[in-house]
Amino acid sequence: MIRRILAALLAVVVIALLVQDIPLASYLRETEEARLTTALERDAFVLAGRSSDALDGDSDDTASLAAVRTLAKKYAADSGARLVIVDADGVAVATSDEGDAAVGESYGSRPEFRTALGGSPTSGERSSQTLGGELLFAAVPVLSGDTTVGAVRVSYDDRQVTEATSSKIWSLALVGLTTLLLAAVIGFILSRSITRRLRLLRDATERFARGDRAVRADVDSGAPELRSLAGSFNTMAERIDDLIAQQRSFAGDASHQLRSPLTAVRLRLEHARELVGVDPDGAAQRLDVAEAELDRLDELIEGLLVLSRAEDAAPVETVDATAVARERVEAWQALAEERASTIELHAAAEAMLISAVPTAFEQVLDNLIDNALRAGGPGTRIRISLAAAPDDADAVDLHVVDNGPGMTADQRARAFDRFWRGRNDDLGSGLGLAIVARLVRASGGEATLLDAVGEDLGVDARVRWRRP
Repeated sequence: MIRRILAALLAVVVIALLVQDIPLASYLRETEEARLTTALERDAFVLAGRSSDALDGDSDDTASLAAVRTLAKKYAADSGARLVIVDADGVAVATSDEGDAAVGESYGSRPEFRTALGGSPTSGERSSQTLGGELLFAAVPVLSGDTTVGAVRVSYDDRQVTEATSSKIWSLALVGLTTLLLAAVIGFILSRSITRRLRLLRDATERFARGDRAVRADVDSGAPELRSLAGSFNTMAERIDDLIAQQRSFAGDASHQLRSPLTAVRLRLEHARELVGVDPDGAAQRLDVAEAELDRLDELIEGLLVLSRAEDAAPVETVDATAVARERVEAWQALAEERASTIELHAAAEAMLISAVPTAFEQVLDNLIDNALRAGGPGTRIRISLAAAPDDADAVDLHVVDNGPGMTADQRARAFDRFWRGRNDDLGSGLGLAIVARLVRASGGEATLLDAVGEDLGVDARVRWRRP
């Protein structure tokens, strides 16, 4: 990770330096060439003025020509440039070459000398066969009044231009290298900081995978993205920890609750086998009891499956609570009449919309009605109401009130626990209210057991649903 981050950062810096420094180096060379050309033109005009008298007089004026030649050599020694002075015929009368080797040679065919002897100064760069390379030059006429009596050419070899610009280019390269080194140091520090937070998160993940469910990632330091990732890990860890705890609790409770009906069935069957030959009626009675225990076992298993599904997260949907309540009350009316009980629904005519996980409202209402009928026995009166919450504009309250035996405060506090039953008989699985609590919580609501008031002295099961 560190190497990849560092390589990516250095690649970006190198590209930026190349994009910046290559044009800059070219610009520096062009600037240096322009500066040298300007200097050559200036020096050429100065030398032309100082050579005018020697070229205007008698060409046999040895003293004047010697002075010009001395001037040429001194200038070449001071500036490093090459100097050629020709007369009006283009013949060299003074050069900066050692021993005046080129004196007397005709330069009239050179384009810059032709231009200068024509009375016009010129400068630029051209290829030189003599030097075997490029030549940077400035050539100006030597005037005596209005007459061109010669020409002066001052030139630099292209290698000299390169040497003049190389120091600046090397300085530029040194700056680029320093920038690259600084970027490497900063990149290393930055990548170490990033990977350190990632290593800590990885260590927390590995510890959690090994079974340390108490470990959590640090969400108070690091980059915002890493803090967000650490927060997501902590949320996931808490969710997994909660699910594991629920599963262990569920497995322990289920094994305990299933053991009793299984043991009862086994005992009834053993007794029936003993009585089948001597007391058929007694054996049949034992088998009837065993069948009842199997029915209870089937109910318990079904409740466990419903509870397990209720604990799984599911998206909420919008439900017409009024329509569903009317449908479920109508479905329960027949059973209520068989038990000489009544179910009343008090709800507004218009739709009352709530948010709930799929089938949650139906299951909650079914469990509350079933629980009320079981607890109250024959003659139970159940009153169901659905209305806006009086103290919360974003909520809808479902009340299922019965006139049964009621509950103590301690019983109401424990009623939503798995397998809890308020009576010592064998009625129910003890899962109905636990299923209600899970479904309501998954829907974002809240379930509460209250003491009924007025004519109904039993229990008021209030479920608060959120509006969509």
